[in-house]
Amino acid sequence: MTPADRPRAFLCRRFTPAVETALHARFALQLNEDDSILASAEIARRAHGSEVLFVSATEAVDAATIAQLAPTLRTIATLSVGHDHIDLAAARAAGVRVLHTPDVLSDACAEIALMLLLNACRRGFEADRLVRSGAWAGWAPTQLLGMGLVGRRLGIFGMGRIGRAIAVRARAFGLQIHYHNRSRLDAAQEEGATYHATLDCLLAASDILMVAAPGAPSLRGTFDAQRLALLPEGAVVVNISRGDLIDDAALIAALQSGRVRGAGLDVFANEPNVHPGYRALDNVFLSPHIGSATHETRDAMGWLLIRGIEALARGETPDNLLS
Repeated sequence: MTPADRPRAFLCRRFTPAVETALHARFALQLNEDDSILASAEIARRAHGSEVLFVSATEAVDAATIAQLAPTLRTIATLSVGHDHIDLAAARAAGVRVLHTPDVLSDACAEIALMLLLNACRRGFEADRLVRSGAWAGWAPTQLLGMGLVGRRLGIFGMGRIGRAIAVRARAFGLQIHYHNRSRLDAAQEEGATYHATLDCLLAASDILMVAAPGAPSLRGTFDAQRLALLPEGAVVVNISRGDLIDDAALIAALQSGRVRGAGLDVFANEPNVHPGYRALDNVFLSPHIGSATHETRDAMGWLLIRGIEALARGETPDNLLS
């Protein structure tokens, strides 16, 4: 393919160097050089005339944006599993195909989930700060006592690929696995985990709650004060899913009172504008949405999109096609 024959594409966020090199070889590529988060109107302006639009979870691709880019736009490729930032109905109506990146980030996200869990249970933020501050006076029998994991019940909300990858790792720490899904898994996938038909039942049985369900508008605010009150006294909450599934004010109040012992959060509502209440708490471990942030995973996500676009060009239906 000569440079003149390459389809035009616009890259909303910077991808890894290896993936960007591959994109340049296949497309007449325009970049958002400074990697800023572009508003929908700016995406429509800068991507005008593009056949392919590469986005991530930080960009809102609404019906108006799709309408302005049609009929030239043929494919939207998002570097994410979640797709609630894209108006799929509008894309479908405009004949625009949408690709995402499932499967390849499950292991990386599960690793971060365990990092959050361990730091929330074992008071990682307080321990790190104590050493860094120079205030540590040495070992003491009752210093920074946390929650041990062996025999504890881990309740996983959302037992999809990421949830199951978390369960595999959690079993090695001696945790008992409980879960709630829209439907029960088959026995092979359960691997002995206890299924709860309702979320409320899962909460009552969870010493540690792991939120791993895919983001969806219908799940916003699921974990409000009433739901959090169903957890056993002194439970721990971990969120690796979407920030808006949790009512921030309710979780902060529960952490302040000690009703919830600790929390580990990698995702937040209104990112990057984190609720300031979290910053004032010692019993919450915070990380900046790094679930899939490994070199290997981000390369794999980018290549999955490239292969999906190439499959569409051959008239095939790739496994990562959403619409």
